[in-house]
Amino acid sequence: MLLKTQEKDAIKASEITDEQVFRRRRQLLQASAALGLTPWVGGANAEQRESKQSPDAQGFTTDDEHTPKQAFTRYNNFYELGTDKEDPARNAHYLTTDPWSVEVAGECDKPGVYTLEDILKPHAMEERIYRLRCVEAWSMVVPWLGFGLGDLLQRFAPNSRAKYVAFETLYDPERLPGQRQRVIDWPYVEGLRMDEAMHPLTLLATGCYGDALPGQCGAPLRLVVPWKYGFKSIKSIVKIRFTERQPPTSWNKMQPREYGFFSNVNPDVDHPRWSQARERRITSGGLSALFTPKIDTLPFNGYAEQVAALYDGMDLRKYY
Repeated sequence: MLLKTQEKDAIKASEITDEQVFRRRRQLLQASAALGLTPWVGGANAEQRESKQSPDAQGFTTDDEHTPKQAFTRYNNFYELGTDKEDPARNAHYLTTDPWSVEVAGECDKPGVYTLEDILKPHAMEERIYRLRCVEAWSMVVPWLGFGLGDLLQRFAPNSRAKYVAFETLYDPERLPGQRQRVIDWPYVEGLRMDEAMHPLTLLATGCYGDALPGQCGAPLRLVVPWKYGFKSIKSIVKIRFTERQPPTSWNKMQPREYGFFSNVNPDVDHPRWSQARERRITSGGLSALFTPKIDTLPFNGYAEQVAALYDGMDLRKYY
């Protein structure tokens, strides 16, 4: 039920919360309230809040300067909402997320269609501050809100044949107008090896900067796999499938020479059209962000201590 209140002074239109943002916020609150949880929604900037994670908790935080919220929410790769960096924010109002459900299938004992509330209800939200690295040689530092993907996957009881997890983005050209153009073979699909998906760093994100995810950032559910390039962190998830064989992934299907299945951040393996050895960290908004000095790119995006062992014995130039 929506309650209306009267204020003595009229509220400026610019101060009114967008309806879709409000709905996503309410969904997050409802799911958390069922367990007596209080996620960080609204209020002070995320930079001013203490993280629930201790500074050394498995690499869940970083001392790196945060990317301003406005820069993160206005400079996006989400081709479903347009190919220009500002298109996703401009077109995000088309993406309605109420109701929302996720189909779970494949090599598991508990397949089915789960509502957003089903997905969120048993999980305590936590803040993690992760670096996000794009193949276009820019990066951001973002305070995410969500919970470990592995905690969710365990609920579906994957069987011994489940070697990989495949994900699929919503396909609906009415809600995602960028899909009216055949830029990619829609719907967008991605995948992880099971040990990657179950790793404690792999996050199922429901929010950022202390608020629910905006549409341009992949509402209402997206992955964050911080040691891989950003396109692995699939947005607006509607399907999860456990598979025995390596699943197809969108960019690998389009350009296999440029985008490998693993897509770990590796400064020693260049993209065929540019170097990956250095990156531009976005720490301000506007055009000034495009002129910040470049910094060295770290192996596994700086998370080598946590994840390098996953790839022991693998040729990371071959399995890029």
